[in-house]
Amino acid sequence: MLIKNNPGDPVFQFLAGTFHQDIDSPEEALQELLTEESKEYLESAIAFLTNFIHSEYSDDEKNEYIQLCADGVYFPALGVTPIQWLKSVVEQLREAVKTK
Repeated sequence: MLIKNNPGDPVFQFLAGTFHQDIDSPEEALQELLTEESKEYLESAIAFLTNFIHSEYSDDEKNEYIQLCADGVYFPALGVTPIQWLKSVVEQLREAVKTK
């Protein structure tokens, strides 16, 4: 079972630190992250997020964890599940790394 609000977990740090309730929009928060963070951090994020996506936790557990951590993202309005959204974020991180 995933531990909620685990400050030592890099997935929690990434999601809660970037996609918190005070953001204007998830897209703007992601663009800010891509602009401000180093290539090394983005590569690290790709690795730990990909490991999380492919972990043995159930999809329900992953979806719930993402929703709790990224509390500034309203997934029903996006029309995707939290896992689908996170996969999209990882793809955008990969694209950003190519140009850094």
